Amino acid sequence: MGLPQPWQTAEVPGPKRANVITKPEIITAMIRKAERPLLIVGHKVVEADSSIEEPIDYVIPLAKSLKIPVVATAHLIGKFLERGFQPDASMPVVDIGNRLVDPNWKGLRGEGQHDLVLIIGVPYYMEWLVLSALKHFAPNLKSISMDRFYQPNATWSFPNISIEDWQRSLKLIAGRMEGN
Repeated sequence: MGLPQPWQTAEVPGPKRANVITKPEIITAMIRKAERPLLIVGHKVVEADSSIEEPIDYVIPLAKSLKIPVVATAHLIGKFLERGFQPDASMPVVDIGNRLVDPNWKGLRGEGQHDLVLIIGVPYYMEWLVLSALKHFAPNLKSISMDRFYQPNATWSFPNISIEDWQRSLKLIAGRMEGN
């Protein structure tokens, strides 16, 4: 079968690549195991294919059930507020990426460094770069790409999957975490 291929094929990730998420239960298990997870949400969660529900509608229940800190990037803060959810912060994805590699940063809520970061809805090429920085400069931080394209610089990533499979996976993750 071979290794999964990055969606953006011109990039070369190096010898250390993401583990493939074969079942969404892997994500729920990792979230439950984490002491200080962080969720980074990009604007693509509201720019989904019109044939499916917007991924933000799965992200909010997930964040609420876990009481997990959420960073809204780009102009996304308004979309969260429209749905009655207040993220912990709003900042550019590169800024939160820089904070995560800083060994002196005490986390978004000041409780200590994060041990798991979940990323969804960030443009592929930006997520690639942020995850590469985390892989090389924050070795104790595990990362999960929750987007539908394989991100080799993450610790865990979905393979390149269809929109329908991705939507089913997000629904399953949100549902399992709500029943926490």
